[in-house]
Amino acid sequence: MYAVIKTGGKQYRVQPGDTIVVEKLDGAAGDVLNLGQVLMLGGDKGVTLGAPLIDGATVAATLIETRKGEKIKIFKKTRRQGYRRTNGHRQMELVLRIMGIDGAGQSAKWDGKVDLTTKAEINLRARGLAPRVEAAPVEAEAPKPAAKKAPAKKAAATPDTDASTEA
Repeated sequence: MYAVIKTGGKQYRVQPGDTIVVEKLDGAAGDVLNLGQVLMLGGDKGVTLGAPLIDGATVAATLIETRKGEKIKIFKKTRRQGYRRTNGHRQMELVLRIMGIDGAGQSAKWDGKVDLTTKAEINLRARGLAPRVEAAPVEAEAPKPAAKKAPAKKAAATPDTDASTEA
């Protein structure tokens, strides 16, 4: 089952388990957001179109991360006048995991686990720069290590007495 939703002036085709990046909404990491502007539902029973929205249809999503988007440079210039202006902007955006779709007598849920690891932390781990989180020591009794044995000494190298007697 899939849905077409509208948020931030844009439309997204989503299904349970998808991860999407949308413009900023209110909420903190781990919150469940209900996106109510569902324009279309599709699934086994066919396609349901809204006029313009489907009444009672919702898409549940978990907010994974709030971050800044890519840098956009704004450069203005008037030729032969010495006028140049450079400006920039980074739009705030959300990363959402679609958990379920309900509406028009159909529903679909995602059974997976939501990982709240941010993209920045994943990138740091890939480069080996993320701080290591040590697991708490286990209090259970561990088997004692076996005592180390002394290495066996090699026999001193002696000339073969058998070889000299044969000749």
